Amino acid sequence: MLLQGLKVVEFASYIAAPGAAGVLADWGAEVVKVERPEGDPMRHVFGDAKSEIAGNPTFGLDNRGKRAIVLDISKPEGRDALARLAAQADVFLTNVRPAALKRAGLDEATLRAANPRLIYAMVTGYGLEGPDAAKPGFDVTAFWSRAGVAHMHAPKGSDPFILRTGVGDHTTSLATVSAILAALYERERTGQGRVVQTSLLATGIYSVGSDLAVQLAFGKLASNRPRNAPFDPLANFYRSRDGRWFVLNPRGASNDWQTLCRIFERPDLPVDERFATGRVRRLHSAELVAELDKAFNALDFDEIAARLDSVDFVWAPVQSPAQVAADPQAAAAGAFVEVEDGQGGTYRSPAAPALFPGLQRQTLPASPDLGQHTREVLAELGYSAEEVEALIAAGAAA
Repeated sequence: MLLQGLKVVEFASYIAAPGAAGVLADWGAEVVKVERPEGDPMRHVFGDAKSEIAGNPTFGLDNRGKRAIVLDISKPEGRDALARLAAQADVFLTNVRPAALKRAGLDEATLRAANPRLIYAMVTGYGLEGPDAAKPGFDVTAFWSRAGVAHMHAPKGSDPFILRTGVGDHTTSLATVSAILAALYERERTGQGRVVQTSLLATGIYSVGSDLAVQLAFGKLASNRPRNAPFDPLANFYRSRDGRWFVLNPRGASNDWQTLCRIFERPDLPVDERFATGRVRRLHSAELVAELDKAFNALDFDEIAARLDSVDFVWAPVQSPAQVAADPQAAAAGAFVEVEDGQGGTYRSPAAPALFPGLQRQTLPASPDLGQHTREVLAELGYSAEEVEALIAAGAAA
């Protein structure tokens, strides 16, 4: 595997930071997940923290292939064990707030003094500086709402709507993986580690960066518009006679407009003065949407798909999660991976979004139970069997 031999200590919870460590684990890194005695809250999504993880695919997505230990850093022995782990690691990844890490003596300055090669990766809601740096943040607050993503996606005049689970988190996971890999590359040249930091807020802003670039340059930005009155009627959603939605996304040339009218047998539209040019089509977008609705509502989806594909038009069906799971192209694109279920079988799960041709994709190990590897990992750190049992008896480990 690509990252074989890379040692990652994850002291984090929820999704964004564990998701980043999960991608590294998928690519071969050795990840030790350090949890507090109550466990990562994501273990509770489908039941108790100590329940079988085969029934918790949300937790499984971000934690497969890791080893899990429990340490209570409020106890000196637990804090010292985590520091010893970091002293032998390549990467220390956390989303614990900096003030708490400082109080525990697990801040960057302390850990990197003991291990100068350490990449100390911090995932935050709002960054490390500024008036709101210490505020707690989740993807629906810092990424979706405060970064402007929710406002830009809701059509003008409509109410904001909630973000689906983990969208902003997983986008931040990918940003974090990129930052860690950049720091590892730098370490190859300098021999020194460094701090890397990502935030839900900055990642959200970058994710809508094409629009924000316009806002920053011109001081204003057009609102998202409803389907029946879009800015560009050709880049819009439509529905077939048998009730299936699809989206068109023309390349921008007038040829696509002419082609669309030809293949759907509407030669009257290009010569209609309301629709003759891109500018007037935008002025009369509601009328054009109504005309295209008539054309598409007269045909079943398969016929529409065949006509669009016959001229290499850019389009796609609007698919439900069940349709995505059954989509042969999604499978061919490497979007799914088999994961051990802990019961002798496997289940499908979303894959980290990259392929490495020439490397055979393998079934990934299951996510660990809470504290499954505590004794094993502590023994590797040099603790004797008696010392391990003393840590557990003292409540510093479990």
